[in-house]
Amino acid sequence: MPVEFLGIAATGDGSETTARTTAAFDRDYTLRLGRAHEEHGWDRVLFAYGAGSPDPAPAAAFLASRLDTLQILLAHRPNVSYPTFAAKTFATLDQISQGRLTVHFITGGNDHEQQREGDFLTKDQRYDRTREYIQIVKRIWTSHDAFDHEGEYYRFNDFVADVFPVQQPRPGVSFGGSSEAAYAAGGAEADVYCLWGEPLAETAAQIERVKQAAAAAGRTDVPRIQVAFRPIIAPTEELAWEKAHRTVERINSRRSAGEPLRRRGAGAGAAPENTGSQRLIAIAEAGERYDRALWTPTAAATGGAGNSNALVGTPETVAEALLDYYDLGVDILSARGYHLLDDAIDFGRYVIPIVRAEVAARDAARAAEQARKEAAAERDRHQLIAVQA
Repeated sequence: MPVEFLGIAATGDGSETTARTTAAFDRDYTLRLGRAHEEHGWDRVLFAYGAGSPDPAPAAAFLASRLDTLQILLAHRPNVSYPTFAAKTFATLDQISQGRLTVHFITGGNDHEQQREGDFLTKDQRYDRTREYIQIVKRIWTSHDAFDHEGEYYRFNDFVADVFPVQQPRPGVSFGGSSEAAYAAGGAEADVYCLWGEPLAETAAQIERVKQAAAAAGRTDVPRIQVAFRPIIAPTEELAWEKAHRTVERINSRRSAGEPLRRRGAGAGAAPENTGSQRLIAIAEAGERYDRALWTPTAAATGGAGNSNALVGTPETVAEALLDYYDLGVDILSARGYHLLDDAIDFGRYVIPIVRAEVAARDAARAAEQARKEAAAERDRHQLIAVQA
């Protein structure tokens, strides 16, 4: 199966290592970063969501209307709008992008961040609400007849949209999380299940858990798996590791100076509430290096904030590490460096071609082996017929 690459569609140039020099929404930077991804082999970019941050939906529409092939992954929190309104917004954006939209539904793993926008439900209630929300959005996307809905969190009568997605039957639904509630909701509703980069053994266990949740929900298919990393690459291994240590030093320096790295939780030093971040911290406490290139100090330095485990090495080393995850069943690889623009270009130039070529070779080898087995089975069948005759 072809591999896909997901980058980041930031609207400003800041990161954990560098303070922002642009406005929160900078048109020129947003377009420059998007073009860098489109021109260097990436498949899609994520427009993330944060309380107080620029609204990702119009930012995504801005980028989609100016680029030709780059796909959009739009993050959306169900607490910020009613599902009837959201479904129309997504359908309109799919029209603007000519069918290039996937929606990533965020349940929210931090009470403080959710409460910034008036969401006071418990974590388990939020997952239940997200599941109902996704079901409503899917029905609005695909139903041309008015319908009523009366659920635990939403109620409306006689709704039918007048705008529908380009994609048929509907755009993709992306979902993430590492708790039991997340597996249950995402296993039932997601087309793509998103994980943060963990060691291979832990990732394999999570993939199996997603499959089990999908089966428990009565599905005969399973979500595609996406895994996210922070690549740190350089021409030699020595230079890559020097760069990695400088990266952590810069993160720690900014934290020590009281500079905000991300406005997501209750503050620096607060223990994370979401299971995914707790897992990243536990993995970092157990060791710094795993498998071929996974490095955890970047996650430890940020308190397990989101996508934060690094892959460190030459482009060849990082590509081989990504292929290890592909071999587990991961076919969407999310990557974001610490200098967003330069790292998107370098990763696209030096890592993506290696991974794509090796995936194509492996797929061709598997197809050849399958054809050989089918031909052998056909020969055996003909020989059996001849003997019986």
